[in-house]
Amino acid sequence: MAQIRGTAGYNLGNQNPFGGPGRQDATDDPSPLDAIREQTSKIEDWLDTLSDPVKPYLPAIGRFLIVVTFLEDALRILTQWNDQLLYLHDYRHIPRGLTHLFLIINVIAMTVCSVMVIGRKMSEYAVAGLIGVVITQALGYGLIFDLNFFLRNLSVMGGLLMVLSDSWVRKTFAPAGLPSIDEKDRKMYFQLAGRVLLIFLFVGFVFAGEWSFGRVLVILIGFVACIMVVVGFKAKWSAVMLVVILSIFNLLVNNFWTLHPHHPHKDFAKYDFFQILSIVGGLLLLVNMGPGQFSVDEKKKVY
Repeated sequence: MAQIRGTAGYNLGNQNPFGGPGRQDATDDPSPLDAIREQTSKIEDWLDTLSDPVKPYLPAIGRFLIVVTFLEDALRILTQWNDQLLYLHDYRHIPRGLTHLFLIINVIAMTVCSVMVIGRKMSEYAVAGLIGVVITQALGYGLIFDLNFFLRNLSVMGGLLMVLSDSWVRKTFAPAGLPSIDEKDRKMYFQLAGRVLLIFLFVGFVFAGEWSFGRVLVILIGFVACIMVVVGFKAKWSAVMLVVILSIFNLLVNNFWTLHPHHPHKDFAKYDFFQILSIVGGLLLLVNMGPGQFSVDEKKKVY
């Protein structure tokens, strides 16, 4: 009792002599940012629980989706061989012998490198080969100055960089021991570059198409999610949001299977469909391995 009287008499124990809340009570009130973090953490926990059955398969699914646009492109070249040769020769003015060589090299590179990515074999060489295909096709088909094509392929290359980061993450568990400091730094930089490049598809989406209320709403939500992916704040949650938005958009807009076989836009819709699948694959790899050390999420763990 003496201790209680002493505490009450001298206003100890964080009590306010004027009847208001003490210092401890005042600091216990959560800020709006803390409330947002708490809610997003709950959503992340719920998503983790929901994705537990498929989580072991996410890397394989992500890798396959990333290269599916290259496999489809190789198949399209083979099934439209004469049309491809005609376009390269008549419209791009490439000599006939070089047109054959150009198409053969592209088909072989896309097929072999895609299989290597799926099988996790020599990922560095496979990714370099596929990035080389993107660059040579942009030059060969004269699409280097097409803004929409340029932004989409930046996102595809972002997905390929995520493949590299994923392969280096897996090396950290190799029996040979921990990776060197250089390898860790390389992984961090490539994860950051991959995150930044992945969102360029959404930038292209902003500048293409007709404006409507629904489109503006999707752009606003997607813009917030893209910023969160770039800075690495709740990156897994925002990447899942982008996967959902892009998947719904892909099914509703790029539904090439509903078009007539001779429809002039069928090939374009098919090409866009598989490119978006590739970017979704890169986002799934981001969901699986996290944003890396250059991110707000990792900084919060340090502090």
